Amino acid sequence: MRDYSIKEAGAADIDGARAVMLDTVYRDFATGYVPRWHADIIDPVSFYVTPPRHTLLVAVDERDGTVAATAALDARGPEHPPNPRWLAERFPSGETAQLRRVCVRPEHRRRGLARHLVEALLEFARADGGYRSAYLHTYPHSPGAMGLWRALGKELCDEREEMPGGGSGAVHFEIPLI
Repeated sequence: MRDYSIKEAGAADIDGARAVMLDTVYRDFATGYVPRWHADIIDPVSFYVTPPRHTLLVAVDERDGTVAATAALDARGPEHPPNPRWLAERFPSGETAQLRRVCVRPEHRRRGLARHLVEALLEFARADGGYRSAYLHTYPHSPGAMGLWRALGKELCDEREEMPGGGSGAVHFEIPLI
């Protein structure tokens, strides 16, 4: 991809990756940092870099060396609660590659970075050999998210329509690993 390199995050990339993810939760999600939801952002090394079978990828802008986008994968399935029980049962920890923190800085959007990062995460999951499915959740107000995930996977549950009171408003997807 012209002007960007996609790679596993190294020590020199961690602060930039953290900044991209924090900016996203403040700007796009309007939640700000919430410790019970975002502890992985503060300590991405413990969540994604150190554990086997987990990874944190970054897209680095070759022009200035800054992190333009992030994407992570871990072996933790969705928990119940807050997610529907049937989702937690369908996507158990250890067998599920959960995609997380797919974040692109606004000035780098519409260049295919998220798609390239997700493809690299799926290749990582396939190479691992122990994952039987890929899962993620997103929120409809996240810029570009619904179009990307609908193009890559199958929508399983829209909490706004299927949960009492709209649940958390998350939309859950499965992406084929084949």
